[in-house]
Amino acid sequence: MGEKIDVLEHAGGILTAVNRGVLLTSAAHGKVNTMTISWGTLGVEWARPVFVTFVREGRFTRTLLDETGEFTIGVPGEGFDRRILARAGSITGRDIDKIAELGLHTVEPQVVSVPAIAETALTLECRVVHHQLQDRKALPADILARFYPEDVPSTNCDSNRDMHIAYYGEVVAAYTM
Repeated sequence: MGEKIDVLEHAGGILTAVNRGVLLTSAAHGKVNTMTISWGTLGVEWARPVFVTFVREGRFTRTLLDETGEFTIGVPGEGFDRRILARAGSITGRDIDKIAELGLHTVEPQVVSVPAIAETALTLECRVVHHQLQDRKALPADILARFYPEDVPSTNCDSNRDMHIAYYGEVVAAYTM
């Protein structure tokens, strides 16, 4: 592992990377899964740094997150193969070892039980302190139509009828790889 960083000093770069795609990794019962996310935020809540990620109800990642309450965020660096992000966001790890299929390698974490991804430049280790299902009735019609169409089944990796669950993860370790 590289050096420890102050996550808030790197917030701008992390959020820019989230917009382009980062890897959210979860693990439980000996199974490790990673998926691409491009929705997330970083800030301070309850006097601690938190990374908030949004995971659809039907995702395998949600099952693992609910089991352990921990995750890592892997921020790709220069030279990272962006095709990995495309593939990690379009297949499920429910029935395959997505880490192996993508040619990725895991690294022992410093604090949480979920490994980091060796090929990423920066890692956030997070412990869930709160999670909440988004309220369908509270969202405007244009957002519902675009991101939560009722006629698209949950098996669709893109927009579908499943709502997102917001997972507030306290950042308990942050470091370069």
